[in-house]
Amino acid sequence: MRPIAERTGRHCLTLPSNRLGLYLALRHWCTPGQRLLMSPVSADEILFLVLAAGLRPVIAPLSRRDGNIDASRVNLSEVDAVLTTNLYGLPDDVSAYAGKILIEDVAHALETTVGGRPLGTFGQAGVFSLSKHPGAGSGGVLAVADLLDLRALERARDQLLEPGAFRAELVAVAGSMARQAALTLNLVRPALKAMRALGMQEARDGYRIALRRDALDAAMKQVPSLPPFDPWVRADLHDYRARRGALATWYQSRRLAKVPRVRVRERRLAGVRRLAELPTVAQAVRDNLDQPLFRVPLLVRDRDAAIAELERNGVATGYLYDPPYDDYAPGYCDASPDPEPARWWARHVLPVDPLYVSRSLPVLQRLLPA
Repeated sequence: MRPIAERTGRHCLTLPSNRLGLYLALRHWCTPGQRLLMSPVSADEILFLVLAAGLRPVIAPLSRRDGNIDASRVNLSEVDAVLTTNLYGLPDDVSAYAGKILIEDVAHALETTVGGRPLGTFGQAGVFSLSKHPGAGSGGVLAVADLLDLRALERARDQLLEPGAFRAELVAVAGSMARQAALTLNLVRPALKAMRALGMQEARDGYRIALRRDALDAAMKQVPSLPPFDPWVRADLHDYRARRGALATWYQSRRLAKVPRVRVRERRLAGVRRLAELPTVAQAVRDNLDQPLFRVPLLVRDRDAAIAELERNGVATGYLYDPPYDDYAPGYCDASPDPEPARWWARHVLPVDPLYVSRSLPVLQRLLPA
């Protein structure tokens, strides 16, 4: 995708999903059996991608300021590689991981910079999502510095891709367009009701997909291999490995081109600044008022009640990762040396879309800090 190539100055590989890109990067730069430092708070499928690559997840202590890895409390000599999260667009401390294999998950941080340099350019690979800032429903981009790496990753991608279907692609694009229209026209509440009535939302165990230990143990015997982990990795995006055709490529390019437009960027920044005035906002947001964040994390006392009230006002809340990985999947990872900050964050965080802050502020202004 040209905008990401121009932004990063790197070679870019287009993908049907960010999650496939993360797996390819982990397999390309890491060796099965190596230890990977990662945040305890991130999307379900990320943990399973790490397991599928044959790596041992080492859960880091979490910073209460931003919900990312607390780099000041990490012993890097005990790990071989690091996977950043850049949660909600707030940047990880990338400079702390010099000398380590560094894979940057930039799904939430397409427009975030550190010292004027875009995220996704600090590590061996930056993996972007076209379903977050661009709102394209699916799609990913893997950005790398070396052309030889790009060619090897391209071959590995092609071995994992499954055939696509035009009908499925058409439905996916139409669904994404409908979601964007619902947001624009303030029809989120009826859209949510329709999705739930039609069974279009993935079944969850709280905020996480079901672990299913017996099946997971069977998949673990086949690592490193991605297909055995499809039942977990494909959550909410069942065609995450399906080859995309001309329609999806056109739509993704069109959505991506809108992201850097001045009007959209200024609207997002204005929302960040308004939300930063709330007493519930995460501390790091106030240090990043120049970053057009994907979501603004608030830390509120009764998060579930707040979500219900926001939905009654036509505001949907997503991107919740509770409980932390080491509570969610004990035995499959090395637990954090201090799990309490992550438990607190996961229990109280309320991510808010800064583009639609005017709809949510009447509710948010009444919330008490955690």
